[in-house]
Amino acid sequence: MKKYFAEMVGTFVLTLLGCGTAMFLGCATPAGVVGTAIAFGLSVVAMAYTIGGISGCHINPAITLGVALSGRMSWKDAIGYWCGQIIGGIIAGAVLLALVNIVTPSACGIAEGMTGLGCNGVANAGGPLGACLVEIIATFIFVLVVLGTTDEKVGAGNLAGLAIGLTLILIHLVCINLTGTSVNPARSIGPALFAGGQALCDLWVFIVAPLIGAALSALVWKCFSCDKCCCKKDQE
Repeated sequence: MKKYFAEMVGTFVLTLLGCGTAMFLGCATPAGVVGTAIAFGLSVVAMAYTIGGISGCHINPAITLGVALSGRMSWKDAIGYWCGQIIGGIIAGAVLLALVNIVTPSACGIAEGMTGLGCNGVANAGGPLGACLVEIIATFIFVLVVLGTTDEKVGAGNLAGLAIGLTLILIHLVCINLTGTSVNPARSIGPALFAGGQALCDLWVFIVAPLIGAALSALVWKCFSCDKCCCKKDQE
């Protein structure tokens, strides 16, 4: 249970700080985009070195799917991780809504559109199909980096958390103005449930597409792993 609780806390922190930055800083300017991207990336880095030793710090159902498909964890644990992650995202969404109700834009000059709670959208990507494509590609890259850097034999060791966080920053820089960047169903579910409206209607895109991207990355990494095994046998 401890690792499931750690995933809940980690996802809560990621969603609160990442989406909170998008709310309060806004993404209508280059500074806002960069600030939001950094917030998401640094949240991952911080949590990686906080709960990484407890749960591995997935804090993302797509990562958990990729890890499970790669045979690195049981499906029983995967379900526990998903429950913790989604609950953490929902709690963060509730806190973000509370902040909107407590702190008014007129009082603090908060970015316009704050009531969107940092939700994702499909309009700038040309609709659901375009958003799906963006999210599949982005999640594929992100989860592939996670699988590679955390591999027991060829991974980055203690630097894995930093590599993953920096990759998330890069992905956000590219995708924020297209979809708001999800690559993480739990991060999308929490805010959308409380924002409602179009965000809730589009939510399926940010659940399905990241999971497809994660499955593809697990398949590719499995191919890489097979190549490693074959090379090792050839050397012997």
